Amino acid sequence: MSVKQAVREQYQATVDLARGGNIHIRPEGWIRTVRKALGMSGAQLARRMGVTRARIAQAERAELDGGITLKSMQAAAEAMGCRFVYAFEPPVDIETIVAAQARKKAEAIVGVASGHMALEDQTVSDSRTEQEVSRLMRELMFEMPPDFWQDK
Repeated sequence: MSVKQAVREQYQATVDLARGGNIHIRPEGWIRTVRKALGMSGAQLARRMGVTRARIAQAERAELDGGITLKSMQAAAEAMGCRFVYAFEPPVDIETIVAAQARKKAEAIVGVASGHMALEDQTVSDSRTEQEVSRLMRELMFEMPPDFWQDK
């Protein structure tokens, strides 16, 4: 295993840990939800953050609109004694996403080759084609060529 592969596996393990975290966007937004859970008024949060009450209302609206910055979210979290967590949650483990992309690329490559072979009256069986897709898929996953995530 190369260093590059070991590093990638460490990243995959980190991302996979985030799966199943059951983290959802709160209907009122996280700032308002946590503030209310703490029994903290907007004015109190504003004082703790060193901003105006209007800025808190603006931040709560911006959070719902998707226009708040990560820096503002982190500042609000810290002012409420919380840790700000920012993550992408993959629907399946990372290895499955990589395998799906490798299969997609392998099927495209084998499909082009099969098309050329058919023109020369050299078709191969479906099982042989699947074997080649599987072989190429493993190779792509191992080597991760620079164009791995390019769909064309």
